[in-house]
Amino acid sequence: MSPESKKLFNIIILGVSFMFIFTAFQTCGNIAQTVITNLNNTDFHGSGYTSMSIIYGVFSASNLISPSVVAIVGPQLSMVASGVFYSLYIAVFIQPTTWAFYTASVLIGIAAAVLWTAQGNCLTVNSNENTIGRNSGVFWALLQSSLFFGNLYIYFAWQGKTRISESDRRTVFIALTVISLVGTVLFFLIRKQEDTKAPGEEDSANEILGDSSSAKAKMTRAVAAFKKSIKLSFTKEILLLSVTTAYTGLELTFFSGVYGTCIGAVNRFGSEEKSLIGLSGIFIGVGEILGGGIFGLLSKNNRFGRNPIVMLGIIVHFIAFYLIFFNMPNDAPIAPMEGTDHVAFMTPSKEVAILCSFLLGLGDSCFNTQLLSILGFLYSEDSAPAFAIFKFVQSICAAVAYFYSNYFLLQWQLLIMVVVGFFGTITFFAVEWEAAAALAARGSDYSSI
Repeated sequence: MSPESKKLFNIIILGVSFMFIFTAFQTCGNIAQTVITNLNNTDFHGSGYTSMSIIYGVFSASNLISPSVVAIVGPQLSMVASGVFYSLYIAVFIQPTTWAFYTASVLIGIAAAVLWTAQGNCLTVNSNENTIGRNSGVFWALLQSSLFFGNLYIYFAWQGKTRISESDRRTVFIALTVISLVGTVLFFLIRKQEDTKAPGEEDSANEILGDSSSAKAKMTRAVAAFKKSIKLSFTKEILLLSVTTAYTGLELTFFSGVYGTCIGAVNRFGSEEKSLIGLSGIFIGVGEILGGGIFGLLSKNNRFGRNPIVMLGIIVHFIAFYLIFFNMPNDAPIAPMEGTDHVAFMTPSKEVAILCSFLLGLGDSCFNTQLLSILGFLYSEDSAPAFAIFKFVQSICAAVAYFYSNYFLLQWQLLIMVVVGFFGTITFFAVEWEAAAALAARGSDYSSI
């Protein structure tokens, strides 16, 4: 197998592994609050929103040390260990207790930081400036296929149900735990890249993948990775991209947790309200897969760079937010177990609700594929620290959003996303224009990014 074929193989295995793990985790997140409100166990006092807030809060803090962990353990074993903790979190729902639920939330927050830092490093070392756009799109399309499979099962399994029984819950979460473990095992298929640099040459990607086993060498790599993370945090490009990243954290919270809860709370959807959560997740996944696939395939022939795709993303999201504002009751995110009988500015429409799910997924893929691409392009020699910062900002904003989702009405959640999304788009444009100028100065073809 040629070096390029091996790299593409690694990207595909990386995407498939994430697809299995997040088929389980994203389906879990999408139905967690609905499952919790249907628990018969009065000793359980957990909240799905609070759990996700803890996860993303710990996730954000753990990104400060995750490059050091990846430097010591290596990206492959880092992803394997993280996958085990994802599986443990999902398994808690088989027989939930409050203490186990929140303890697992803390552990998976740490694991998520390590997982995504290792993923960013693996993506970068298996790409170059000509393939980073394609590989980002391929990875994103495979990852977001996870939204399709798990939610398809939820749609059919919960068809016609207005309440989720204990048997229903256990069946779903046993299956999701097994799926997560399959994805974890697949990480072992990723092949290490040979060091092609001349003696004395090194970069952070090779430092992360270094094979020295001495404790001193590992500690040196860990300290170097931590210092690079701090240094990169204060560069102009990272500060500007942090606004865009903050927006992806807010809208991630909305489409992966809040919107499904809103749909499940609308009593006017009748006996389909719970199964519609699964259908919503499917169409979010369709939007994500379509966007990731198209933008990955078009990246080699895109004369105008990343800005038009990000512009498409914000327009699609604004249309979705407008339709959701008109279609969904304002109290849907915080409705009690009995749901809500309120209406917004129109009688709640299942078709509009599902269309908005598709638009949310499509817009999210626009932002995330281009953020992955520009980070891999700008920081090809500092990939682990750069992706750690990206996930730090994204996760802390997701944590804040999950926290206020317990209290804010729908209109205020939508307004926050509109404001941050507007400014995040402008700051991304600024960084992309600078990247294009730098590429032109090197005499490279802008369409290759």
